[in-house]
Amino acid sequence: MRAWKSEDGVTVGAIAGTHVVTLGFDLTSARRRDCLGFAVHREDHSEDEAYWMRGMKSFPGVNLGPGGEASSREQPFQTFQWADYSAKPGHEYVYTVVPLYGKPGALREGPEVKVAVETEIEIGNPHSVFFNRGSVATQEYARRFQDKKPSELSGEAQAAAYGWLSRGLHEALLAFIGRAASKGWSLRGAMYELIWPDVLEALGQAAKQGAEVNVLYHGIPGSKTALGNEAAIDEAAKSDAKIKTLCHPRTTGALMHNKFFVLSKGKKPVAVWTGSTNATESGLFGHLNCGHIVEDANVAAEYLAYWEEICTSPENKAERSWMGENNPRPPAPGAPSEPLTAVFSPHKGTSVLEWYAEIAGAAKDALMMSFAFGMDKRFQQIYSRDDKVLRYALMDKVATGRRTYVAEQKKKIQAIRNRPNVVVAIGNRIATNSFDRWLHELDRIIPHPNVRWVHTKFMLADPLSEEPVTITGSANWSEASTNENTENMVVIRGDKRVADIYLGEFMRLHSHYAFREAVSWRQSKDDEDPREWRPQDLIRDPSWQKDYFDKGNERYWRRLYFSQQI
Repeated sequence: MRAWKSEDGVTVGAIAGTHVVTLGFDLTSARRRDCLGFAVHREDHSEDEAYWMRGMKSFPGVNLGPGGEASSREQPFQTFQWADYSAKPGHEYVYTVVPLYGKPGALREGPEVKVAVETEIEIGNPHSVFFNRGSVATQEYARRFQDKKPSELSGEAQAAAYGWLSRGLHEALLAFIGRAASKGWSLRGAMYELIWPDVLEALGQAAKQGAEVNVLYHGIPGSKTALGNEAAIDEAAKSDAKIKTLCHPRTTGALMHNKFFVLSKGKKPVAVWTGSTNATESGLFGHLNCGHIVEDANVAAEYLAYWEEICTSPENKAERSWMGENNPRPPAPGAPSEPLTAVFSPHKGTSVLEWYAEIAGAAKDALMMSFAFGMDKRFQQIYSRDDKVLRYALMDKVATGRRTYVAEQKKKIQAIRNRPNVVVAIGNRIATNSFDRWLHELDRIIPHPNVRWVHTKFMLADPLSEEPVTITGSANWSEASTNENTENMVVIRGDKRVADIYLGEFMRLHSHYAFREAVSWRQSKDDEDPREWRPQDLIRDPSWQKDYFDKGNERYWRRLYFSQQI
């Protein structure tokens, strides 16, 4: 849901997803004078609560202590874009935004603007969307669980840690599997990593209740992933021998990189679970992931036909031939198209990847993409364009591979970052030292993760327009993901609810990691005294506004976009 209001020189835009409400502010030139920031007050009409929102920054001389917070009425938000990450699905909120003037310790209120929104619910028709917390590196986790990995906790504390990190993703996957609750139902799955015990147990339970269950997993003989899958299945079989008859390896081709389940009733497909989430501890609770349910018989039928093709373990040549006949290259951007399009891999050549790049390049106002393993050259070209489209990239890492290649990619990504309309964030954490007031943060919940921070693969093209495009699934925006690996994506057109949910989650993690990356970079500088850079301190005068009104700065474009003025 979106809301917008402008009164007495103050403008506020609000975008409500499920767990995030993103706010954008703007001030006329007269209202900017002597403004030291914004206070935000929230009324929760669903739970009858009202209070000033809190932050972790304060004016110099105010000691909040490690991990401390303060009311925005006393220590304002010095930004024109802010988000409430404590929102709950299906709640009615009223946000009152108040510019504050004067001096620290003696702030006076300017004219207030109220916006009312109702957050989206996670369950919908045809789309249900679930994101995990995706930020084990967070001050809140450190406060709640003393920065211990969930596996280091026990009993209720361990359950609470896993539950906080999952934020409903793990539970939603188990619930989807649990819909196959009796004879006449069936589940057909394809999972790259099928390891987490609860998921294997849920599959076994569905079979015990009479459902037909058949799940493919990546099983290329001798591969590390295959060995992990087989070990987990063997372990699960100790308590339920039938598990082995439900799970089958995909032994040919490249990576069987899918993460989906097709639910059918009476032989008729009814729904699909897709997204980026592997059935692993890190996938469900560690790095950023999403699960996306599509309640659409036609899309489910397409997935089932795809599953029936890949379950025979054909070689890549045969798979590409099948794709060309049954899942051809979708129409060009701007051409008449369906609101839902399923795209499978592998295809011959790079036409599908180029099609994704065409959609990204056609964005008129904004583009947001997550990249787990680097940015393909096609998207680098789009992010390097000289125009006024606001482009965000959220990356787990700059690149993988040879040291020389990674170094080359770092230079290219840095050149992109230098553009005034581009904002890039790369996963990181806060490492404390003797003078910081931040709590130490974890960087992983398992010993050797392939991905630490960001594992999602989704694109938002013009998310705040009347015709947003959202693409989500398992493919990593790479040549291998479209012409070698077995992958799936869903293209969703014109659904503002879906776009609002994805936008909120994207901005939540983008802001989270952009700040941590900046802190980490400054702490690593050997030629500077890091004590001179104090990101926890607010600025005592209105100079904090400067970047937001400089057309050569990305904050200028962010101010206009999130206050819904472009």
